[in-house]
Amino acid sequence: MKANGVARIGKDVEVRYSPNGDAIANLSLAFTYGKKQADGKRATQWVDATLFGKRAESLAPYLKKGGQIVAYLSDVNIQTYESKSGQGVKLVGKVDDLELIGGQVERAPQPVAQAKPVELADIEDNLIPF
Repeated sequence: MKANGVARIGKDVEVRYSPNGDAIANLSLAFTYGKKQADGKRATQWVDATLFGKRAESLAPYLKKGGQIVAYLSDVNIQTYESKSGQGVKLVGKVDDLELIGGQVERAPQPVAQAKPVELADIEDNLIPF
């Protein structure tokens, strides 16, 4: 099954490597759907998604908690798992493609280059256009 839509990233991406060295990034994606409920919020469907290869490595720094993406998923299915409280189910899928669209991602501040003032005496006469 395939699915796509706008999702919010639930936690910073986790990248690990397979025994043959391929990158695997795990994403926790929250998709909202339906009408707003009495509290003003919409229902949320969480999906555990996986992104593979070089894209996983290159996109990992941008896939931070709170960010928004458009996710294109394939192999969407329900998996069962055992937890301390018993058996659970979760929705999982493979990320075929994604688009970064924004969100509240905290980025490291970038240093601002300070421009050196130019003295008129430093400018050659032949560079002045008039």
